[in-house]
Amino acid sequence: MVLARGPFAIRPARPADFAEMLRLNAEWVRFTSELDASALEELHALSPYHRVVESGGCVVAFLLVLREDSDYASPNYQWFDDRGGPFLYIDRVVVEAADQGQGIATMLYDDLLAFARESGVGRVVCEIDVDPPNDPSCRFHDRYGFTEVGTQWVAGGTKRVSLRELLVGVGAA
Repeated sequence: MVLARGPFAIRPARPADFAEMLRLNAEWVRFTSELDASALEELHALSPYHRVVESGGCVVAFLLVLREDSDYASPNYQWFDDRGGPFLYIDRVVVEAADQGQGIATMLYDDLLAFARESGVGRVVCEIDVDPPNDPSCRFHDRYGFTEVGTQWVAGGTKRVSLRELLVGVGAA
């Protein structure tokens, strides 16, 4: 049995974290997408919000977000970008298996929503696998109030995603 760690602290991601982030991403690649060091460096440079959660000096989670009009070829990102308007796109959120169920994703999303309000961005968007399903992610995003605004098949037609958005009250405390 692996015991969860704590307490948890959010901080900006830095290049020294990349090896742990790549390890975490590889652990959950069936729900995210492949990521290598070069791609992570590029995404990090594009990201206005890239945070990690640390516990005991170890990275146990990360959240990487992009803005509209970024140079990013992801078909899910492009779906939102093609429709225009300002947004924060959740490219990936990954939590160490041993630390799931500890409120880490909630901490990250609450922090992201505060960032969206402070930045004046009224829309946070993401995609969730629905075929094959990622039921925990669907439930999590439903609790936050993300609503489906479209679907599409990706990965050569092997995966269908639900494209979702959350409208954020800008200027709220």
